[in-house]
Amino acid sequence: MNRPLRIALLGGGQLGRMFIENALRYDVEVHVLDPDPACPCAWLAHRFVQGKFNDRETVLRFAADADVVGIEIEHVSVAALEELERQGKKVIPSPATLRTIQDKGLQKAFYVRHGIPTSPFAEIALANEVDAHPELLPAFLKTTTGGYDGKGVLAVSRAADVPPAFTGPYVLEQRMDIAKELAVIAVRGAMGSTTAYEPVEMVFDPQLNLVDHLLAPARCPVQVANEAKRLAVRVADAFGAAGIYAVEMFLTRDGSLLVNETAPRAHNSGHFTIEACPSSQYDQLLRLYMGWPPGDVRMHSASAMVNLVGEGGDGTPFLAGTSEILRQPGTFIHLYGKAKTRTGRKMGHVTVCAAAPEEVDRAVAVIKAHGKVVPLTIGSQEKETAK
Repeated sequence: MNRPLRIALLGGGQLGRMFIENALRYDVEVHVLDPDPACPCAWLAHRFVQGKFNDRETVLRFAADADVVGIEIEHVSVAALEELERQGKKVIPSPATLRTIQDKGLQKAFYVRHGIPTSPFAEIALANEVDAHPELLPAFLKTTTGGYDGKGVLAVSRAADVPPAFTGPYVLEQRMDIAKELAVIAVRGAMGSTTAYEPVEMVFDPQLNLVDHLLAPARCPVQVANEAKRLAVRVADAFGAAGIYAVEMFLTRDGSLLVNETAPRAHNSGHFTIEACPSSQYDQLLRLYMGWPPGDVRMHSASAMVNLVGEGGDGTPFLAGTSEILRQPGTFIHLYGKAKTRTGRKMGHVTVCAAAPEEVDRAVAVIKAHGKVVPLTIGSQEKETAK
């Protein structure tokens, strides 16, 4: 080959942007397909194509000259990936893995089939079937396809709780008594070896139903952390294909670990690896694409990641509190390059690295107190007030 290896990436959001930031250190080309011409990857990609990544023909045309095909979002055309794999291109994650992951019913059945612990559930087609499963109530009702970042999930105690607009089919999943929500990034290589980063603890914003911040490593006993890593490796090995697997888990109050969902791609729960580990999840992904050995997953410091979520309405984004954040030792700001902010939209994150958890917690408190993404007009008013 007389040119750099060409990677075709389906999806141009912040995950793709952080992948490209790492890939720019190497002699590779990253081509990106996304329907939004102002997406975070648009100005960083070697080649950007505006188009639908869930349309088979569009994806086939886009990736025709690629050597490797990857994703940064699950909602892509699996049929196109299957055809590209038949053509001899390297596709990560495998289309078979993605077909299972895209459907929450198939995903839950996969866990059961492979003996992977998960919360009790039932697949139902209509909302009125909720009452036919009293053993699962209270429960979470999840649409089998299309959900993300808390969307497509509804807490229910009876069928009457389901609004008409929340249509099925669904997975009805028993609500567990949860002590913590954990996530582990597992990396499975082409030769079948699998390793895992330290588990992180996810702390949620109850209003937005989004992750507010992550603590890495999770604040849990060593034996729990080790079991979480083993469980994540089991999940990746069950899929049996090379890739990055973000395995989200419940730690119940009785000490059990249950797999909630898996994402076969780089993930919000792995952002801390950029600064806290020798090889980040994005570097691992590039290594998989290139056929290189896996990187070092060990943490060299305690860490946290705080999501920066839009507030104050729509507009051009402005990060308030930048000076206060950067006064904290070991803080790293990542803005995603989104052209517009809106309330509840993920606009960036801040990573903290420190020698001890107490130092991490102090920095997190400062970031949460001062760091916020607001429309530029509000930000300008705040700057004037501060003068």
